[in-house]
Amino acid sequence: MTPETSTRRRFLALGGTALASAIAGCSMSLSAPESSPEESSSPSAAGESPETDTAESPYTRVYRETIPSVTTVQTTTGQGTGFQYDEGHVVTNAHVVGTASEAQVRFHDGTWASGPVVGTDPHSDLAVIEPGTVPDSAAPLTFGDQPPTIGREVVVIGNPYNLDGSVTSGIVSGTDRLIPSPAGYQIPDAIQTDAAVNPGNSGGPLMDLDGSVVGVVNSKQGDSIAFGISAALTQRVVPALIDTGSYEHAYMGVSLETMAPAVAAANDLDDPRGLLVVQTVQGGPADSVLRASSLEYVDGARVPVGGDVIRAIEGTPMETFEDLASYLALETRPGDTIAVTILRDGDERTVEVTLDARPDRSTSPLR
Repeated sequence: MTPETSTRRRFLALGGTALASAIAGCSMSLSAPESSPEESSSPSAAGESPETDTAESPYTRVYRETIPSVTTVQTTTGQGTGFQYDEGHVVTNAHVVGTASEAQVRFHDGTWASGPVVGTDPHSDLAVIEPGTVPDSAAPLTFGDQPPTIGREVVVIGNPYNLDGSVTSGIVSGTDRLIPSPAGYQIPDAIQTDAAVNPGNSGGPLMDLDGSVVGVVNSKQGDSIAFGISAALTQRVVPALIDTGSYEHAYMGVSLETMAPAVAAANDLDDPRGLLVVQTVQGGPADSVLRASSLEYVDGARVPVGGDVIRAIEGTPMETFEDLASYLALETRPGDTIAVTILRDGDERTVEVTLDARPDRSTSPLR
């Protein structure tokens, strides 16, 4: 797939730390010969080991328990990986299925099934397929109920470069990341790993050694940085995709700047804490409720001055873009009214913002 890059300024992207992030999932080679797991010879990849090795390797155990539920996903434009979400649905990435209305799914036992793409959400890069038939061996995978800790060992299972059933290992390198989405916004609460991810892996499971899904593989940046959509966000989005075919994300209609020391000093604040409101969407949820700043020259540099500083939402401190993005994604829905604690003209106060549904596609960098 075409590498995606983000060059928006930080305050215009709500956490747009510019990630030159390549979508890892769509292998465009549909005619490449398929390989069995045993044909993988990379030191970081492991196929099925002999029976005598099963008890010796936690990677082998996770692989054996998981692989029957991992699928190849193929459309007319490309292919990637998916996995069994429930008895009748396979989860993959939205960028894997693209605009296709139907997909072909190949299970690990060699059987094929076709079915409709019942829902896609480009904002979270998730999609759901409903295969006509599902083998009994393809049991739904279990999602982790807690965010993974940094340093925890994980494995990626999928079909990189059309090598079916490959597994790579690594650790959780970071959590609560913001990564680009096909819709032009950013996906919050993402999991970072150093496990190898390559074209064809996208849509596959990122598993911990307890056998739980901690993320859905999404993209990579270089050889040792890859990302997955968190289990928490996946479990919010996928049920709606199954039920209605789409998912609505909460939207404030603001752009923000972190309250770095230089910005705090320009706003006569001793405590560089919170998020400065830089801009609001006209007619959006925050319009006329939150006060936006203006750009002024301070000591020869243009900095935002005079806007409200968001300190907390519903009592939860907001220190970074990631904090706010994850809170909106995981704790709110369109139509919710949230209590926003702000600092205005040196005084702390609480205002209420009623959230809208996020526009279908980003036409501006506002969150």
